Amino acid sequence: MTGTIRPLVKLLVFAAVTLLLTALLAQTLGAFPAGGVNYRARFTDVTGLLPGDDVRIAGVRVGRVADIRVVDDTVAEVEFTLTEDVPLATGVRAAIRYRNLVGQRYLALTEGPGERRPLRPDGLIPIGQTTPALDLTVLFNGFRPLFTALRPEDVNKLAYEIIQVLQGEGGTVSSLLSRTASLTNTLADRDAVIGRVVTNLNTVLTTLATRDRDLDRTITQLQEFVSGLAADRTAIGEALVNLGDLTEATSSLVGEARPPLAADIRALDELAGTLNRNSAVIDSTLGRLPQRYESLTRVASYGSWFNFYLCDFDGRVSAAGQTLNPVTFSAPAARCATGGSR
Repeated sequence: MTGTIRPLVKLLVFAAVTLLLTALLAQTLGAFPAGGVNYRARFTDVTGLLPGDDVRIAGVRVGRVADIRVVDDTVAEVEFTLTEDVPLATGVRAAIRYRNLVGQRYLALTEGPGERRPLRPDGLIPIGQTTPALDLTVLFNGFRPLFTALRPEDVNKLAYEIIQVLQGEGGTVSSLLSRTASLTNTLADRDAVIGRVVTNLNTVLTTLATRDRDLDRTITQLQEFVSGLAADRTAIGEALVNLGDLTEATSSLVGEARPPLAADIRALDELAGTLNRNSAVIDSTLGRLPQRYESLTRVASYGSWFNFYLCDFDGRVSAAGQTLNPVTFSAPAARCATGGSR
């Protein structure tokens, strides 16, 4: 049992410490504690200021805005609460300032000239001693040409520095002008590059201007060509259709002729092999053909037939296994003489 109670006690102690620290943190970051002294301040413009926003002196949070209302039809009255240990004098000045670029604002109190008489509770700070917030729209519109040439992170940094300088929270006008001058030099360098691009473009346009007649002629001829195609679009369309039909018919014809063509190619391959193997016989035959053609020409010179004469004949006759005497015949005609046709 003891082994179970000890971890439980540790868990309870840890939870109690955590809750205490969380409460302290919530009290520090949360709403301003109740109580304190109420004061009022009148402004010509309190756009962006909301109930619950901070009231600060020298950057230290000393109170909060309690209420905002309109008085005298055109004046905004801000009611705020300060801790009791922060007294205000009648010459105090109030200004609405930006906490960040998101738009959050706070009420800043500063010591002003004049008597040091304390301001009574629920006392009023008149319009002459208050300053409304900067109009960021008007301010940033003046810097728009500069912002358009910068990266977003540079725009945010420069804008925040501008607000701080103009609200008197940090930096000086000299430092702001120094940074602005640096950015302006960067833009000037870019402007030089743009100037060179424009100069080069001017050279290109000058070259085109010297060739304007050739360019005009080319454009005119192209326009005529396109117009001719447009005028013959019907004939061109029909020709394309007919070409498609021809292609389809040709493809079917080639498909039908492919098997016989393949067989013929194989037969030609065999024929070529046979001729190559008998090249000697073919050469000998071709060499004797002129003489044979000459003899045939003499034989066929009498008409469209061939005349043959039997000049010599010899042979043997075998019968019943016996060979008879050879038979010989020789014609005495002159044409059978040596050198005649046979």
